[in-house]
Amino acid sequence: MSDFFQQVYEVVKQIPPGRVTSYGAIAKFLGTGGSARMVGWAMNASHSHAGFVPAHRVVNRNGLLTGKHHFDNPNAMQELLEAEGLKIENDQILNFNERFWDPGKELEI
Repeated sequence: MSDFFQQVYEVVKQIPPGRVTSYGAIAKFLGTGGSARMVGWAMNASHSHAGFVPAHRVVNRNGLLTGKHHFDNPNAMQELLEAEGLKIENDQILNFNERFWDPGKELEI
């Protein structure tokens, strides 16, 4: 596994239940602002990571569940988020701005 993927996983593991962040926010926090797609690849690979990585808490910049097809069940991402109290309609998180967790503001570098 790449060092970058490991750094992504360490950030994702700190997202509190009931909160979400975006691929781009993680990339920006890691100092690689243009690598949101690479964060997505890390999330796709996270299912084979030895430790639990709450990949369901990472969505696109508009709050869309764009990674849902990478779970064993395409409804799993939504079900996990709803179990944490988020409301979702048409694959989009309602009140996304209120639920958004910005690692740049929440974590120390």
